[in-house]
Amino acid sequence: MPTCLILGATGFIGGQIARAALDRGWRVRGLRRTPGAVGDLGDLSNELEWRQGDLNDGETVAAAMQGCEVVFHCAGAYSHNPRTLAQDVARASAQMRGVLDAARRVDIQRLIYTSSYTTIGQPAEPGRLADERDFYVPGSSGDPYYEAKWAMEAAALAAARAGLPVVVLCPVAVFGPGDVHMSVSGPLLLAARGRLPAYPDAPVSVIDVRDAAAAYLAAVERGRLGERTLLSAHNVRLYDVLAETARAAGARPPRIKLGAGLLRMVAAIGGRFQPSASFLKTIPLWQPVSNAKAVAELGLTARPLAETLADTVAWFRARGYL
Repeated sequence: MPTCLILGATGFIGGQIARAALDRGWRVRGLRRTPGAVGDLGDLSNELEWRQGDLNDGETVAAAMQGCEVVFHCAGAYSHNPRTLAQDVARASAQMRGVLDAARRVDIQRLIYTSSYTTIGQPAEPGRLADERDFYVPGSSGDPYYEAKWAMEAAALAAARAGLPVVVLCPVAVFGPGDVHMSVSGPLLLAARGRLPAYPDAPVSVIDVRDAAAAYLAAVERGRLGERTLLSAHNVRLYDVLAETARAAGARPPRIKLGAGLLRMVAAIGGRFQPSASFLKTIPLWQPVSNAKAVAELGLTARPLAETLADTVAWFRARGYL
């Protein structure tokens, strides 16, 4: 069985990859910056080998990679503050270079990099779903997260062209149990509490974190080097996600629909008081996407969305959030 290193093992996707890999008998090593941090892996922490390190320190990253055949890179930039865009992109790019350089030195057999749906652009041909052929146009969002993920993905693909065995995965909105940092689950928690009266009228593509984790393991053997693959399960409206979450929690679903004009106003006002609220202006970029490549090449399967959201609510309750 292979030995894998998970960068971001204390996070959402990384934690579920650790669970899936351990379940298959893999030897799992996790990199953590904070001593004693286990994320949502407290019940399995003794089964992992933890290494101390920081993505800003390439030497500790390389040391953690020693003896591993596979690296899952699930740590990333999350800033949405336009005031720090240049610094955020520079920091994310430097971290990515450090990981790629470490992988070269250690001679890793597979580096599975977590990119994002945000690097998928509008479909080039009208009438089809966006897919891996469509690329985000740098600078078109003005959002640090979009720009950082684009820069990191571009670096990963460039490294692959130079011979590094990199597979790029682009998960859409990921939901399910285990989001300890509330990286994407914040709106779901508000909906579960009945404290989300309004919602943007927007399409959203989603996947269960456990289904995504299974695709990550499949990508080790079947992922195409130097290519990216979208991980998506359901194309729905955001309201459907929030309303189903509220129903699962016995709460009242959101009632006020924010149209495009009102959403722009909320984003502009919110951005003045809380810079990170400017991410609201990127909602018009959200779109349904195709998962055909992941299904055909990685055997991606998808559980019902209602099951994902019910399990998320159950996890909220178990953690004391509800």
